[in-house]
Amino acid sequence: MSREVTMEQRYKACMVLSGVGDALGYNHGKWEFETDGKLIHKEVEKRGGLEKLDVQNFCVSDDTVMHMATAKALVKVGKTDEPSLTVLYHTLLEEYIECMKDMDGRAAGITCKRVLTMQQQRTDGDTKIPFDKRGGGCGAAMRNMCIGLLFAAPEQERLLIEVSVESGRLTHHHPTGYLGGLAAALFTAYAVRGTLPVEAWGQGLMEVLDKAKDYVRTSGNYVEENMEHWNYFETQWKAYLKKRGILEGKGKPQFPMCYGVAERDRYYSQVSYSGMGGASGHDAPMIAYDALLRAGDSWVKLANHGFFHGGDSDSTAAIAAAWWGTLFGFTGVPEINHKSLEYRDKIDALGEQLYKLRGKHFASYYK
Repeated sequence: MSREVTMEQRYKACMVLSGVGDALGYNHGKWEFETDGKLIHKEVEKRGGLEKLDVQNFCVSDDTVMHMATAKALVKVGKTDEPSLTVLYHTLLEEYIECMKDMDGRAAGITCKRVLTMQQQRTDGDTKIPFDKRGGGCGAAMRNMCIGLLFAAPEQERLLIEVSVESGRLTHHHPTGYLGGLAAALFTAYAVRGTLPVEAWGQGLMEVLDKAKDYVRTSGNYVEENMEHWNYFETQWKAYLKKRGILEGKGKPQFPMCYGVAERDRYYSQVSYSGMGGASGHDAPMIAYDALLRAGDSWVKLANHGFFHGGDSDSTAAIAAAWWGTLFGFTGVPEINHKSLEYRDKIDALGEQLYKLRGKHFASYYK
């Protein structure tokens, strides 16, 4: 991590570069869900490589629009005198419903559209939804990174867990879905702190999952169904961390001698739920983490591994780039990749506002 990058710059970079990763991974829907990563890499090469990709030619997808909605809600409630979790969840839901008006050409997720339509029509004033066996997608993971910016301190871990879980459950009431949102937020918090080596983040997640499980058990919200489907996320992550040799959070990650585009595509497909790497709550942050471990401080390597691959590439890119930006700011990122990002000024402002609010009011959320 560069000491020359200010914390405020890192907050802004988290938000902005997440949008960049999303836009490049999406490419107007041409690269999202493309099954052959080699075709994407060839196209990038034809355009002169990553360093020549002008982000003004790429719109953001639903991932960034919903990530902005999460940030807007956090900022709006964080600025009040006495913020509460109840108000926060209602505000998050309002922002998610509102952002659905900006989904033309952005490929909004099926689950988000379905559930938010239902949420908009309800009149009981509640935000909770029933358990959803179809709710294991990456829709919570792709929009939750900024939660880790606001609740980054170790003493805020309880808030980070609860807000990550409940914000995810507004649309994705399934452990595989909302635990992806927890991972996205937690790793952002780790990046802010800068005290835990990246290769130890996975082991930290394993410890936090136990706390999340305790929270879900005591929440009284479809507990039996949640516990019945809990193990998949944890089992998949443990297998991944063991394969990389970092289950205990020690040592350097172990990668195959040959880990090119085709090899990564095969592996990403193997760790997925149904063959589409990055489409579910467990593997979107997993693939993003894999890319971050491989890339170190290289923006180009991050893109090659986390943006341009077969599968749900914009979601893995949005998550990976958010973590990378939180660690390194804009260091080494070509200006052409981020200067003219769609909604750049608004996204930059959200990063600045979250930076100013970090740590504020955290105790009063429980009033």
